[in-house]
Amino acid sequence: MGTKSMVAVTGMALSALLLGGCIGQADYDRLHAQVDSLTDRNGVLQRERDAAIRDRDSAMAQLTRTESALQEMQRLNADLVKRLQDAGMSLADLQKRLEGIQLQALDPTTDALLQELASQFPDLIQYDPTRGMLRFASDLTFDSGSDVVKAEGREALAALASILKNPAAEPYDVIIVGHTDSQRISAGTAQRHPTNVHLSAHRSISVRRVLVDQGVTPGKMQVAGWGEFRPRVPNNPPRGDTPANRRVEIFLTRLKLDGGSGSTAPEGVDADAGGVNEAAPSRGRTPVRPAEITK
Repeated sequence: MGTKSMVAVTGMALSALLLGGCIGQADYDRLHAQVDSLTDRNGVLQRERDAAIRDRDSAMAQLTRTESALQEMQRLNADLVKRLQDAGMSLADLQKRLEGIQLQALDPTTDALLQELASQFPDLIQYDPTRGMLRFASDLTFDSGSDVVKAEGREALAALASILKNPAAEPYDVIIVGHTDSQRISAGTAQRHPTNVHLSAHRSISVRRVLVDQGVTPGKMQVAGWGEFRPRVPNNPPRGDTPANRRVEIFLTRLKLDGGSGSTAPEGVDADAGGVNEAAPSRGRTPVRPAEITK
């Protein structure tokens, strides 16, 4: 029997006792007060029950939305896995190219300028002179889950652009490589960057865009994104939140022509002729595209 029914029965019983002369007025008043208390308590319990029902319905609706989002993420993940498998040869070629690049010490002028740049931004940039590499800390260059370069990062990249435009640095190609930790992409971030690989590549592209805006030759820069797959240190389980692995690395390298030394000539250069292939665009200018053709 519910509380409301019990209160009703108790009230009728009291009325019957009073009419039958079985109890006095004082006892009746005391018992009636108890009935009123029970009535109030019943109202409180009903309101709590209604609130619990609303919370349950809201939780079920949220669960339905979460399950739908999970299914969509699983679909996106399956699609990405297929794309990665389809592009496996291209990724392997990129890895081979990056690993095969002969990194070497830079010329004294460029080396000194990069040393000075790193000293100006000690919290943001680490410089490895033996590899010709600048490492930008992503947490200071980007907000979490974003590929928009922050103000301090833009200032440092503007200074780097001035170095890259220096005649001493003109012979170098620039390779920009993004990295993340293994922390999962949130639902909000996934709308623009479905995976950590996307996020790392998009950050590399943003860094390149800033350098181009500062006047660096577009054709001398290449971008890549490894996502969480090239950590500097082991990622912290279970969340994977590891700041040391979130970074953008910029390499300056001088690709040699194939003149019998065993190195590979850059695309667009005819090594046998010793000059530029006229059919390929120069890195110093943007290829001409027909105006009516778009992607």
